[in-house]
Amino acid sequence: MDFYRKSLTSLPCTVYPSPFTENKMSQDFFSDSQKADIVKAIQAAERNSSGEIRVHIEKICTTENVLDRAAEVFVSIGMNNTAQLNGVLFYLSVDDHKFAVLGDKGIDKVVPADFWESTKILLKTHFSQGLFAEGLVKGIHSAGEQLKHFFPYQSDDSNELSDDISFG
Repeated sequence: MDFYRKSLTSLPCTVYPSPFTENKMSQDFFSDSQKADIVKAIQAAERNSSGEIRVHIEKICTTENVLDRAAEVFVSIGMNNTAQLNGVLFYLSVDDHKFAVLGDKGIDKVVPADFWESTKILLKTHFSQGLFAEGLVKGIHSAGEQLKHFFPYQSDDSNELSDDISFG
């Protein structure tokens, strides 16, 4: 957890407008079709890389700082246990209107200095227009390109983590 605490200030988080006018569960944030598109994007990104990408959605962020909560989720779903420390988590807190993108040590030390900021801007641009699924798909694609470049697929690679969206 020390890495995540030390690196949190350089990783993105922001507030976005909520598309909900009523109280909904985090599982209802996306339609089944949108969930399928997000999972397909994860699978496509991971097909070309040894990296692991996850999306986690919660109704409410249980900590004051969204990055602290994203770091907790990162560890709780085992993203810190990948062989090459190259996991990327896209975290959304629906009712709090916050998100964070967290990369493990392996990817964080090799991506361009502006990668996390540009990913934040990409997501924020889409999210501010209510295009949450589209923004995630594009963000996942961007992370996948970096993973492909720095952690190309090897014949003995295995899918270390589920590609499914997790919910809190």
